[in-house]
Amino acid sequence: MQRQRRSHLGLMLLASQVFQMGLNNIPPVTLAVLGLNVYLFLFPAAQLMKTCVSVQQVYWFKDWRRLLLSPFHHADDWHLYFNMVSFLWKGTRLERRLGGAWFLYLLSVFSLLTGLVYLLLEALLTELTDDQSYSMTCAVGFSGVLFALKVLGNHYQPGGVTYVMGFPVSNRYASWVELVLIHITAPGTSFVGHLAGILVGLLYTSGPLKTIMKRCAEFTTSNRNNSYRGADYSSSRSSGYHGGGGGYSGYNQYAPNYTGDGAASFTGGLTEEDQLEEAIRNSLNDRGQPHRGGAPPPPPYGFNLSQEPSADEIRWRRLRSSMFPGG
Repeated sequence: MQRQRRSHLGLMLLASQVFQMGLNNIPPVTLAVLGLNVYLFLFPAAQLMKTCVSVQQVYWFKDWRRLLLSPFHHADDWHLYFNMVSFLWKGTRLERRLGGAWFLYLLSVFSLLTGLVYLLLEALLTELTDDQSYSMTCAVGFSGVLFALKVLGNHYQPGGVTYVMGFPVSNRYASWVELVLIHITAPGTSFVGHLAGILVGLLYTSGPLKTIMKRCAEFTTSNRNNSYRGADYSSSRSSGYHGGGGGYSGYNQYAPNYTGDGAASFTGGLTEEDQLEEAIRNSLNDRGQPHRGGAPPPPPYGFNLSQEPSADEIRWRRLRSSMFPGG
């Protein structure tokens, strides 16, 4: 019964945050992705052990669909709650800056790439340490994507400062500091999954990923415009009307100094860094202690699953759950 109440409480708190922010203040792509995560939590596409990603399950057993499923499934309601509150903050700002079409494209690429980079890192660790447990470590959740978005958000605020546990940290290094702190304060999290998200974010901001994505978008748009022009030309010959081809012209780019309004209202006046600090403080207070009275566990940024855990292990890890790689 306690688990059921906690599940309802986590979802109720998430709903409260959403309605406090206001549905009209949440951009459509951010709202739709949040809704998808909630839906798949309530009606999962498969059992958790069949959606998480590991080298063993994805590469050895060729279950590639896990790369699509794992970012959008969560271990429990608190895993979902913390990830989605963080996503509301990041998604609202980035979608308004980049435009809905490009943000959706970005999320799709980040979701897939965080899983692939996670597998590469785990395979590399297996080779370097000759420890097969790295290949069997299974991870699930949206946290990897969140770390990639964090890198992107910091990139758009060069020279800015983030306060982590009360200490000022340059935005350039904030993601790395949070990576280490979360791993220290919440040992059950997926360090490799979080690292994969940071690397994907850097591939976009400092590497070739953004250029590759633009080229692919331009190629797709060009083909679509050509097909539209052909259709318009065929119809114009019969009707006598000579019109230009329509079609999607690319992605929208908002002014670099844009600041979203209403983004802080759903956090009770706390900035994202304040929320992280509070969550880490709660984690430190709760480590090794059972949760009482429905109080939330440490922030479930990432969640590792062993291949065949016992029932007791599953219950314990759900209490300790905190990004998958993607998550």
